[in-house]
Amino acid sequence: MSTALISSLTYYLSEHPYIVGFRWGHSQSWGSTWSFLITSIFLYIAVSSSLHILLSAFLRRNRSVPLGHIPDIHSLLMSILSATIFAGILLSAAAEIRDTRWFWRRSKTATPLQWLLCFPLGTRASGRVFFWSYVYYLTRFLHMLRTVFAVFRRRRLAVSQLFCNSAMAFTSFLWLEFSQSYQVLAILSTTLVYSVVYGYRFWTGFGLPGSTFPSLVVNCQLLLVVCNLVSHAGVLAMHLIKGGCNGIGAWGLNSVLNGVHVSKEEGAFLDTCSALCFYRFRLIFYIRNLCLLLTLVKLSS
Repeated sequence: MSTALISSLTYYLSEHPYIVGFRWGHSQSWGSTWSFLITSIFLYIAVSSSLHILLSAFLRRNRSVPLGHIPDIHSLLMSILSATIFAGILLSAAAEIRDTRWFWRRSKTATPLQWLLCFPLGTRASGRVFFWSYVYYLTRFLHMLRTVFAVFRRRRLAVSQLFCNSAMAFTSFLWLEFSQSYQVLAILSTTLVYSVVYGYRFWTGFGLPGSTFPSLVVNCQLLLVVCNLVSHAGVLAMHLIKGGCNGIGAWGLNSVLNGVHVSKEEGAFLDTCSALCFYRFRLIFYIRNLCLLLTLVKLSS
């Protein structure tokens, strides 16, 4: 029974004909145009800002709007989607490595890790991995609903939240549009963290024990920052060693946006940290700034 279940899950997550035959294209994939992306981000910012202004004008200060368990159901949905994407792209990456390994000699790729960090030049956005990258891109718009919930419940609209959610949608679009290297590891680490964080938010939203929730969120965010830092350094090293990774220009822009994103979140991280955690964060941020500087130097040369 367990073997049959695993085989069935493997088929529907990585071997289904639609997944194997997926191709990113403006006429084939919903939401795949620049106009859709820009319009969606503009509407997200406009709706969130307008809602905040209207509530501030018609409701008393600090008075929240009850939403019941709608945010908790959203957290459950995001946790399930994140776990599904994680499993799907993990199985898909393993299948792609199995099917394309024979071709690696032409691109100086020797190990699966090198392929995960650096797609060969000429890679097209098609197949299993890019299908799950596309699903991840679409979930970025569902993630934006948390801003609306924050406006209703806490009557607060943070500019950093607007920027970060917009940047996440933009970078995930770049991954597909330019077949960018590194995206597999980025999606794996992000969806793993999101499945835990959103699952815990659902858990605590229904009044279940959750006194360690703040530290859990901070530790998960720290883990995500470290994974991104190591991955970006690996991509840069592979690009220099192999003589080129696919979508390196988009990766450079992604690195800059990630740097700005982490900088905007730095204050929130440090406010909830102990003294030891404070110095760990500082060290990570300094290393991240150094990698960002090296990226900018490489792109400008």
